[in-house]
Amino acid sequence: MALHVIVGAGPVGSATARLLAARGDEVRLLSRRGGGPAVDGVERLAADATDAAALARHTAGAAALYSCAGPAYHRWPADWPPLGAALRHAAEASGAVLVTTGNLYAYGAVDGPMTERLPMRPNSVKGEVRAKLWADALAAHEAGRLRTAEVRGSDYLGAGALSAFTALVLPKVLAGKRAAAPADLDAPYSWTYVGDVARTLVAVAADEGAWGRPWHVPTPPPMSVRALATRAAELTGAPAARVRTMPRIALRLAGVFNPTARELLEVQYQLRGPFVLDSAAATAAFGIEPTPTDDALRETIEGLTGPKHPGKSGAATR
Repeated sequence: MALHVIVGAGPVGSATARLLAARGDEVRLLSRRGGGPAVDGVERLAADATDAAALARHTAGAAALYSCAGPAYHRWPADWPPLGAALRHAAEASGAVLVTTGNLYAYGAVDGPMTERLPMRPNSVKGEVRAKLWADALAAHEAGRLRTAEVRGSDYLGAGALSAFTALVLPKVLAGKRAAAPADLDAPYSWTYVGDVARTLVAVAADEGAWGRPWHVPTPPPMSVRALATRAAELTGAPAARVRTMPRIALRLAGVFNPTARELLEVQYQLRGPFVLDSAAATAAFGIEPTPTDDALRETIEGLTGPKHPGKSGAATR
């Protein structure tokens, strides 16, 4: 029974812990508050993962170290570098393969679907942070100091998933209210299921031939914000979805008081046009087929409302 260490008890970290425990592995789940799923086989510990020495101690003897942490959106430039350095140190000291949960920011604005072959050309501070994290890990891998890979997905669906859609649009739709999103409502957009992120992380960690490169999480065909909102209303019996585009000036004004809204300004390119992920490589390599969007959306809704959604009688929101 191998030991697997997971940093971060959010949606992806929790899904990964459940998956590993279900197959009989020993799981150590680290987070600042010691949270995560209370299931057999999962040891939940409160720890500061930026403490490199402590993280190395917790990772000693592990087969794999999974980075599933998510610093506050507005604190990426300050919080990611020390966390990335601690993760690399722990992987180097323990010999565990480091598999990082990544995203698509480092590609910058591109024309057409994104593949793993695209160069890193970030056009935002957040993209620069993510590109540097991967560059540093890959350099250590190529130097033989550690073994690593990165698993990248688009905006998440699933229990606890947080995105502009799940925060701004979905609760309003379920409550039968008009929603607004800082997005092109009809542009094709990729939505990645957190359970598929977990499956890909585990598959990559187990395959030595998969290390030393990024992988895109198997993701269903793109669906626009408007289409996703419409489908959410249909699945729950809520009134027909009413969604409008939030003007840029409204987002800018909201950013005066809300740090998350302020941070969305520099990544508007992701929301104001097509944002499509090509994940064919991972499906071919690992045989992972993406979870249907309807299933991922149902789980997202249950995470907001509970297993029995009240439909037209009124839905609970965050």
